[in-house]
Amino acid sequence: MPITFNNFEEKKQAFAAATQNGTEQEQATALNDMLESLANDVQGHILDQVNTQMADNAVMQARGMNVLTSEETKFFNAVVEDGGFKDTETLPKTTQERVFEELKKEHPILDHLGLENLGAVTEFIFSDPSGAAVWGPLFGDIKGQLNAAFRKESITQLKLTAFIPLANDMLKLGPVWVERYVRTIIKEAMAVGLERGFVAGTGKNQPIGLLKDPAGSVVDGVYPDKESAGTLTFKPGRTTINEMKDVMKLLAKKLKGDGKTDAEEPKKIEGKVVMVSNPFDTFDIKANATTQNANGAYVTNLPFNPIQTESVFVPKNKLLFFVKGEYTAALGGSEPIKEYKETMALEDATLYISKQFATGKPKDKYASQVYDLNLDLGTEEPTETEPAGA
Repeated sequence: MPITFNNFEEKKQAFAAATQNGTEQEQATALNDMLESLANDVQGHILDQVNTQMADNAVMQARGMNVLTSEETKFFNAVVEDGGFKDTETLPKTTQERVFEELKKEHPILDHLGLENLGAVTEFIFSDPSGAAVWGPLFGDIKGQLNAAFRKESITQLKLTAFIPLANDMLKLGPVWVERYVRTIIKEAMAVGLERGFVAGTGKNQPIGLLKDPAGSVVDGVYPDKESAGTLTFKPGRTTINEMKDVMKLLAKKLKGDGKTDAEEPKKIEGKVVMVSNPFDTFDIKANATTQNANGAYVTNLPFNPIQTESVFVPKNKLLFFVKGEYTAALGGSEPIKEYKETMALEDATLYISKQFATGKPKDKYASQVYDLNLDLGTEEPTETEPAGA
């Protein structure tokens, strides 16, 4: 778009006149005025373009459109021009970061699990800060010492594979839509894979899921299911209070020190307990936990306010509880996107695979608990109250 000058043309004419009839000082002054006016006009034009682009981007984003960085545009333009992905290229870092952020934002259970993006990190250091501060005389010897128990654990990175069928017609839409499509496919495929691994992973080439017993007997690399810690009915009143009290008391335990002994000690769980139900059971739980108050309004709440979420990987008639911060859920690096040739060719499309490194394991056997559900309490008819004076 051509620049619309405000003062430059006038100053240019003044400079032309000065060069013809003015002194050297007048010519120098006119030149400076012209260059200053040119700079101001061009700067204003550039700012107008930036503001217009920003406004367009805001409208595009509000409409669900995607705005790419220069690196993303270059990468996905190459995908369009080459007719697909090269086997030597990984997604731009900014695209990977968006996938990670959207994973947590759109899938609450992954956010509650504290999913982290570790990159090349391969070790975690856990500590028990008991005895970190020791009392003593003001001018006495330093007799106390840090009594924290530190332990270092290696992260076993496992591969999570997402399949990306890229239709040839999709390439015609341009880099913005190709990026959005690829990012959405990877995000949703990873979300399912990660949730399945973190909730129900067997431990054999998979994470150790929350439904598994990390202290149980491992057979051929597979960890056993956690035994049910009891049965929950969510019957309104004192029954539910007592049931949830026992759940919280059990989750408030942890193994002492380095976790290599069976010694137990308490841990703080207030506001950090997450309750995960199968979607088929969610409303049965809510129905049992719903009461009608004096104003006739129906109120649904649970004692101690657990954070409620769902997962299809929790079996029906089971309920999973876990404590935030007590499960290691992490993503590592990724491999280049490659064409997947070990299958029949897709008509008018190419199948690619994206491999992401990830891992997950409970910190100890008290990080999560599993309960059975008994939600069929029958139907109770409301008791009719006779009007006063009857």
